[in-house]
Amino acid sequence: MKTILYKAADRGKGDYGWLKPNYYFSFGQYHNPQNIHFGALRVLNDDYIAGGGAFPTHPHDNMEIITIPFTGALKHKDSTGGQGIIKAGDVQIMSAGTGVQHSEANESATDPVTLFQVWLFPKENNIQPRYEQRTFEVEERINKWQYVVSPDEADKALWINQDARFALTILQGGKELSYINKFNGNGIFLVVINGAVKVGDILLGKRDALGISETDSFTITASEDAELLAIEVPMN
Repeated sequence: MKTILYKAADRGKGDYGWLKPNYYFSFGQYHNPQNIHFGALRVLNDDYIAGGGAFPTHPHDNMEIITIPFTGALKHKDSTGGQGIIKAGDVQIMSAGTGVQHSEANESATDPVTLFQVWLFPKENNIQPRYEQRTFEVEERINKWQYVVSPDEADKALWINQDARFALTILQGGKELSYINKFNGNGIFLVVINGAVKVGDILLGKRDALGISETDSFTITASEDAELLAIEVPMN
């Protein structure tokens, strides 16, 4: 098993006033030529959006864009006709495909929004742009994986144009949970949203991440109650 440790304190940072992101990979105000992507995972931004903050309408193409909010509520509108409000418990995906324009805004004038925004390179370029969001029951991820993004209908997740899978869990202190790859040769980018866990002898705290490859499975042990995101992606 090959691992790459991404400590929360070592992430890139940006400050746009209304937006304060932490970057796991080069993006925006942060550029590190040694840290561009992990396989098909190109962007993972840990964003804080102040009350009244908004991304004005802007374009994307040929990228799978996933948004996972933790606090607050975010309004979305795009040129496919997709629009809605997402909040904690929701997951949103947009296939930019041949090209899409969209905007995002904090629904509140005073309360912040915190979220992960994730970009993956697509499996197939120039597909018809699409948008989807869904609410997932948090209770369904306690001490087990809840698949929220997947190309496999059996996972009952949001569809993605890639051989990739996103899974969330709330792992209680002292519990163990194994992850088994869906696709041979894929890697896993494991993020500790909250809490602390161990993978082998590697200790991970809040917002730390571990890139895992060259293995089909691994086991996580919760040092305390923890919330985790596993992003399985092709490495080529």
